[in-house]
Amino acid sequence: MATEIKIKNIPTGYQSFISNGRHAVLGDEPKSSKGTDLGFSPVEFILAGIAMCKVATIRNVARRKGWEIGNVDADLSQVVKRGKQGALTTSVDSVIEIEGDITEEQRAYLVKEADNCYVTRMVRGEWEFSESKQLAEVE
Repeated sequence: MATEIKIKNIPTGYQSFISNGRHAVLGDEPKSSKGTDLGFSPVEFILAGIAMCKVATIRNVARRKGWEIGNVDADLSQVVKRGKQGALTTSVDSVIEIEGDITEEQRAYLVKEADNCYVTRMVRGEWEFSESKQLAEVE
């Protein structure tokens, strides 16, 4: 089943109401980009999706293994560099903290699983983008 997102952009800054039909969040750009800084930027949404997938994967694997863990926290950062002919290369660093009475081997296993989470694999994979259509073309 396809994942769908609907977005309504309003004239204030770059504020956008983003919905999946059940939940809604506010996106925006920072003031340095003439936004109002009232929501995550598009890049922050991508990084947040990766971070959430990593910690959810840790929780899921720990539950399946019967390992008792507490909080799972992750700090992610990304840097984008422009290469030759304008190609972009993005580097993502993450630090993950897993609370709980588990061994270092179990922690390492959980972090390795997190690094192979679904969203990370998706972002590393191939993407195809069809050209956007105007509403009149769809109707």
